[in-house]
Amino acid sequence: MPSSGRLYLVPTPIGNLGDITRRALEVLSEVDVVACEDTRTSGRLLKHFQIKKRLISYHEFNEQARAGRIVDAIAAGESVAVVTDAGSPGISDPAYRVVRAAIDAGIEINALPGPTAIIPALTASGLPTDRFFYEGFLPVKDGARRRRLEAVGAFEHTLVFYESPHRIHKTVAAMVDVLGDRQACLAREISKKFEEYIRGSLQEIQNQISGRTVKGELVIVIAGSDASKE
Repeated sequence: MPSSGRLYLVPTPIGNLGDITRRALEVLSEVDVVACEDTRTSGRLLKHFQIKKRLISYHEFNEQARAGRIVDAIAAGESVAVVTDAGSPGISDPAYRVVRAAIDAGIEINALPGPTAIIPALTASGLPTDRFFYEGFLPVKDGARRRRLEAVGAFEHTLVFYESPHRIHKTVAAMVDVLGDRQACLAREISKKFEEYIRGSLQEIQNQISGRTVKGELVIVIAGSDASKE
């Protein structure tokens, strides 16, 4: 049960609303304030579970300024839950700055376990799961993207990336060019109605999505550099 003067990091479903935990619902029901990446998205989620809370925006464009206000509110005795549009706060979404500010202020932090696209994409990929490297989103610009792929290309760990639909074709092409034709898996819309896993070599995946509009949230899992030795 939440108590006053604490910061809670609360994961929310990445698709299927049934993936929310009982503890997450308890915390969201009891805190004073919910800090949201998008108040409209979080508002719909809370309404679905019949939870009424004061919502404030907390996203990448106001994160630095808003973190101080959240810490001030907690120091004054309020409990605050940070949520993102989907998944765990801080994983390619805002949360780092408010966590850092809370630590510096001596505020207690409770991070709840819960949904994230990384783990189901990895475990369903068919690639080694004992060691993996999470890169997140690659740079948008072609040159920077290539340099980052070159930097991680020698890693023996399985590689995990996020990508957006409008960049997926360029990104997979760059991966084929820089990393070679490694085994990979493109996971799409995890836990949602049109969930899909496209497995094969990077070249085969590129061929499968060529000329196709690839929609939804995307995770790319790629074999590490030593996979051929397995």
